[in-house]
Amino acid sequence: MSGRALRSSRGANGARILGVGAFRPARVVGNDEVAAGIDSSDEWIRRRSGIATRRFADAGDTVVSMGAAAALKALAQSGVDPARVGVVLLASMSHLEQAPPAAPRVAQLIGAHGAAAMDVGAACAGFCHALALADSLVRSGAADHVVVLGTERMSDIVDPHDRGTAFLFGDGAGAVVVGPAEEPGIGPVVWGSDGARHALIAHSRSWLHTRESPDPWPTLRMAGPEVFRWARETVPLIGRQALSAAGVGVDDLSAFIPHQANLRIVEAAAKALDLPPHVAVARDIVEAGNTSAASIPLAMDALLTRGDAPSGGLALLAGFGAGVVHAAQVVALP
Repeated sequence: MSGRALRSSRGANGARILGVGAFRPARVVGNDEVAAGIDSSDEWIRRRSGIATRRFADAGDTVVSMGAAAALKALAQSGVDPARVGVVLLASMSHLEQAPPAAPRVAQLIGAHGAAAMDVGAACAGFCHALALADSLVRSGAADHVVVLGTERMSDIVDPHDRGTAFLFGDGAGAVVVGPAEEPGIGPVVWGSDGARHALIAHSRSWLHTRESPDPWPTLRMAGPEVFRWARETVPLIGRQALSAAGVGVDDLSAFIPHQANLRIVEAAAKALDLPPHVAVARDIVEAGNTSAASIPLAMDALLTRGDAPSGGLALLAGFGAGVVHAAQVVALP
């Protein structure tokens, strides 16, 4: 072996979110339309989930095009030239092409030509996972700027007649730009998984089965009560761990932005964390439904756009979903 030591890249002291962007499809779908397919009602859906509306993508709104639109808005807000983007990380659970991945196409569309680009498969926790990777990339010197996006067409993978999922999900995309900072603006990630319970949220059948029997189309299934109990316990736990890892407390927060799975889960987590009145709690679920990996950046954009949380304020993010996987971190808002 050679006695020569390998060189190591040197990065920034810290990383932070520099800008955020969102894309919401134009088509607004109310509960009455969804309820017709599951023998339900607007009142039942609101009581179970808190959802009043969701957005469904039009034919031209793809995982790639929606993601690119959100990323371009985040770049414009951050003031970062796309040519300075070294990596694009795309989180999605509804991209239906295993090859090619979606991220390289988004990189091309936003002008990040030649950037490294990869898809991240961590379901509804995908954005938080990708954000943690972006933080590491910038601090290590592997990339100066990273675009992180969650983009979903959940309407493609949900059975409109499945009473357990049809009313929950919506489509859309959210993105952030992560870049160098003198001090950390993204706290340590707290993450993990429990593969033994993978069946709690899973497709009804594998895509391989469609070769021999095309029907029915594989769709998402969820053990609702079990998932609710798991999330109600897990989100406050990882939230407290993320706060401790970042060296801050709930009084230091300006916002709580969990994955928008269900309003009952959001409210239960906020109560368990004993958040003070000044902390804005994201409730994008009411108007957007559950947009899986896109839900946290969409909710972040909504809070900032309405002025409910200040630029520079600290926000606790918490993602959780199929796998079962989870991730949480504290960030400074752009």
